[in-house]
Amino acid sequence: MEILSYQNTLAFANQLDADDPLAKYRSEFHYPQVNGKDVIYFTGNSLGLQPRRTQKFVDDVMKDWRELAVEGHFYAEKPWWDYHERLAKGLGRVVGASPEEISVMNTLTVNLHLLMVSFYRPSQKRYKILCEEKAFPSDQYMLQSQVRFHGLDPNEAIVEVKKRDGEHFWRTEDILNTIETVGDELALILIGGVNYYNGQVFDMKEITKAGKSVGAFVGWDLAHAAGNIELKLHDWDVDFAAWCSYKYMNSGPGNASGIFIHARHLGKTDIPRFEGWWGTKKETRFLMQPQFDPIETADAWQLSNPPVLSVAPYLASLELFDEVGMDALLEKQKKIVSYLEFVLQEIDKEVDSTFEVITPKERGCQLSVFLHGEGRTLFDYLMKNGVITDWREPNVIRLGPAPFYCSYSDMYHFGQILKEGILSK
Repeated sequence: MEILSYQNTLAFANQLDADDPLAKYRSEFHYPQVNGKDVIYFTGNSLGLQPRRTQKFVDDVMKDWRELAVEGHFYAEKPWWDYHERLAKGLGRVVGASPEEISVMNTLTVNLHLLMVSFYRPSQKRYKILCEEKAFPSDQYMLQSQVRFHGLDPNEAIVEVKKRDGEHFWRTEDILNTIETVGDELALILIGGVNYYNGQVFDMKEITKAGKSVGAFVGWDLAHAAGNIELKLHDWDVDFAAWCSYKYMNSGPGNASGIFIHARHLGKTDIPRFEGWWGTKKETRFLMQPQFDPIETADAWQLSNPPVLSVAPYLASLELFDEVGMDALLEKQKKIVSYLEFVLQEIDKEVDSTFEVITPKERGCQLSVFLHGEGRTLFDYLMKNGVITDWREPNVIRLGPAPFYCSYSDMYHFGQILKEGILSK
């Protein structure tokens, strides 16, 4: 449906919900309540809602622990020693990879550090890292500390691609031009696939291609991308990627991270890598041999046995992704974000404020909006009236209508609450 045919009415929003094939999945999630009503939840880009089926997956692990104790590693219905392997196929469908290219372990920044052991190998000539300006702070700290670990100066080794003056987004041509300029000094490209602040989706295919053409490794932080946008990591020839699981993947706070390592890097014994017991082949693991014998999959990057109580909610969520499929989620994502943008435009006409969407058309679930003339009091009003959103200084709200559990009527009601908050000043 084209944006010109939208209507900012409850009847129209209700009709969109009635026609929505994913509408039934709202009942698969738990919602916080404010004033006795389910909230309008816009912060799936920070922490996804809890799927109702999660409890059973966790309870099953607790039951096995209670009844089997250590024998649960091998004799539970889902044995713990290979529990994480059950996620590989589903995650492969989400990120565009084969199961052997996927593993689940640790948390996001830990995994990025571990992956940089393998894919940041600075030499006297080729030592620079390219990233986006003002990357998520954890990525900035990670890159700086990695560079210092190798005895290099972050001010010289890290190249940040900036936005143009007066613009709120990065231009792909500026990134490609920077790659060409740095050339054979470039060791690594590591960018957030979806920017956390403005919601921009980077052209991962073209950036990866350009990086490979100058001989650099290319990796992606997919914290805001996994489960949110179309990904084809294998086909795009990405070397590695990592993502958290608690945003659009709905696995719970601070939960286990997924990694991708391209098939061409698998099965090697000579690749630089920090190694641990759980990365050895299952056939020889319990022989307690002194020599590391890597699994011929991304699991070779594991250090320790998987945190099963953390992985269980992830498996529960992936069951939902398998039922629905990324194609259906992406179709609704585009439509509901477009409708939200329309509602904002309509409310903007009715109030003495100016809303400026700073998210470009290359986007996923998120719209970042400047509320010119408004301040933190408007955010507080929204929160007190059941709209859970995110505030970024000086006056930006991030709105992330996740297609699994947000409705079109949510978008309409949000618009009305937003208007009331502005007019009540």
